[in-house]
Amino acid sequence: MNNNRFYSLNDYFKENFHEKIYKVSLDGGFTCPNRDGKVARGGCLFCSESGSGDFAGNKTKPINEQIEEQLELISGKFSQGKVIAYFQNFTNTYGDVEYLRKIFYEALNHPRVMGLAIGTRPDCLPEDVLDLLSEINEKYFLWVELGLQTIDEGVAKIINRGYKLKVYVDSALELKKRNIKVVTHLIIGLPEEGDRGTLEGAKLVNSVGSWGIKIHLLHILKNTPLAIYYKNKPFKVFEMNEYIDYVVDILEVLNPTVVIHRLTGDGKKEDLIEPLWSLNKRAVLNGIHKRLKERETYQGRISNG
Repeated sequence: MNNNRFYSLNDYFKENFHEKIYKVSLDGGFTCPNRDGKVARGGCLFCSESGSGDFAGNKTKPINEQIEEQLELISGKFSQGKVIAYFQNFTNTYGDVEYLRKIFYEALNHPRVMGLAIGTRPDCLPEDVLDLLSEINEKYFLWVELGLQTIDEGVAKIINRGYKLKVYVDSALELKKRNIKVVTHLIIGLPEEGDRGTLEGAKLVNSVGSWGIKIHLLHILKNTPLAIYYKNKPFKVFEMNEYIDYVVDILEVLNPTVVIHRLTGDGKKEDLIEPLWSLNKRAVLNGIHKRLKERETYQGRISNG
């Protein structure tokens, strides 16, 4: 464990690749079964119009061109070196497997791309897609992100998640069986989530052997179903200190080997309704580091694995 008191993605990269590695966010032109009517319409309650990929590339452009544009955006701080091609917004395994093969390998063929990160839903991993992911995993660095968000089935209905908890568990275990790294998303601050709900979700992350985790603060954004819900049924929004304490609680129960990909979230300033304090991301992250030190605690201190 380093001075950060948790095992960050940067730590993992330095330990395993001996260098800093950035991600470039791409748009593969996907939609979601929660939007097109296969499961539901309107998407998850919190999801933005861009499918939670507000900073991804332009889907009207070829993958290679998107990569070049994203590289140009980070050229000032990262002009050379390897990157992860991150298929981020909407559901990036929700399509014909040959189309998936085409765009995934197009990204992998870029000279600076060393691997893929693929965001998807656990109910969108049919056998042929799993076989493709296994094939890629044998030759390249790969992780697959699954949006668990909550383990509370009642809250899952409120947010219109569209699948049962068992679907997440089965998919996570199937990916692990194929030696594919899983990154699980959890959200803090969902409406009607119990006081310790996300903490129990972190324990599930341990039990399914998730390689990594992304912890998100719930953002209430304009032009989302959540904005309408919040207006009609106002619910408690976390204060910054409450959020910081909760994140530290989660880190304590996570296995020390779980890679921490994110400790808060980003929301476009012009779209954010609440919580406005989240716009100062540096203050949130500094607060988490400070609280860990104040409590003399660290990731895995009371883990169940």
